[in-house]
Amino acid sequence: MRKSNLTKKITCVLMVIVLCTTTLSSCSQGQSSDEGTKPSMEASPEASDSTIAPTDETEPTTESESTPEAEFTPETEPTVGTESTPDTEPTADSESESTTIHDELPYNVADGQAVYFTADITPEGLVKVYQALEANPKGKIAVKLSTGEPPNSNYLRPELIKDLVQSLNGTIVECNTAYGGSRSSNRMHRQVVKDHGFTDIAKVDIMDAKGEISLPVNDGEILEENFVGSHFKNYDYYVVLSHFKGHAMAGYGGAIKNISIGIASSGGKLWIHNGGTSKTSGLFGDQTTFLKGMAEAGKSVVDHLEGNILYVNVMNRLSIDCDCDGNPAEPDMHDVGVLASFDPVALDQACIDLVETNPDGASLMNRIQSLDGLTTLEHAASIGLGSREYSLVNVDG
Repeated sequence: MRKSNLTKKITCVLMVIVLCTTTLSSCSQGQSSDEGTKPSMEASPEASDSTIAPTDETEPTTESESTPEAEFTPETEPTVGTESTPDTEPTADSESESTTIHDELPYNVADGQAVYFTADITPEGLVKVYQALEANPKGKIAVKLSTGEPPNSNYLRPELIKDLVQSLNGTIVECNTAYGGSRSSNRMHRQVVKDHGFTDIAKVDIMDAKGEISLPVNDGEILEENFVGSHFKNYDYYVVLSHFKGHAMAGYGGAIKNISIGIASSGGKLWIHNGGTSKTSGLFGDQTTFLKGMAEAGKSVVDHLEGNILYVNVMNRLSIDCDCDGNPAEPDMHDVGVLASFDPVALDQACIDLVETNPDGASLMNRIQSLDGLTTLEHAASIGLGSREYSLVNVDG
């Protein structure tokens, strides 16, 4: 009897060992498989330096790097990484919802500014909505966009914008940041531009690499002048290509922010934030002053260009956080489409209306409203930058 019991015990122990060995083997194989399918974040191959417009090797002055990075920390804890590429074509469901929203917009008035819309977020869709404007830019063309903060921001990917940029023979332009990070100096910013693939599709010019120039602000309530990158004057026409999204300080980022904070030099960014009192201080002024200052800075840019400017907003990867955030919150709103206009106020208003009337736009709308983001639009309209009334034209037929 004892021998029989001993035999049973030995058999049980052997079975447990076999079972544990099999389980550990399966777990190891599963882990290897999972690691093999993680999305790659490899940088694009570096292009030669000749593809980047000449810039000054000198690092920006101390004043342009003095803003504490903490000032731009998002209010919500960002989700690390992204699960889908921002340039994928929308599903049939999202296209259908976008068309329905377009038909019910509160500002869809016949006598407003024309804003053209497509639900097709592809290179072809981007070119199509641009062509609907029937623009005829001449001379040296600048394409203003955000180059995006590493490692995971939702900047517009080169493969999405390549066809449009190259059809214009455009130079991608951007300015250094004022909050630290990877784009606060010429050398680091040029590396980001290469890593994100922009030098693979066009020349890139960091406009404040050799300093800044002043533009007058006519009849401004907040600003008397606006400081932009010195290379701003080198271009005859601007195509302002913006990724519409939320922002931890401005509420939202679109066309108006891209021509104000976006074109401002690093010191000029601080100037706008401080309501025209300092280009070195990171202690910003009140929120209303900042929002109105953005509108006035944008107006100075438009006045200088005398109509040689147009605007395209891409509504994909609609996070509550900006592309200046390297780890933005994951979007909880579906992609909507691409919009274009000659009026930056009408364009941004149309995008906000699409968010507000969207069944899954609550988080982004709350970000905009909680920071009084509509103040920028209201002031922009009051100083003649554009109109909040518009007629939305669906180019999809």
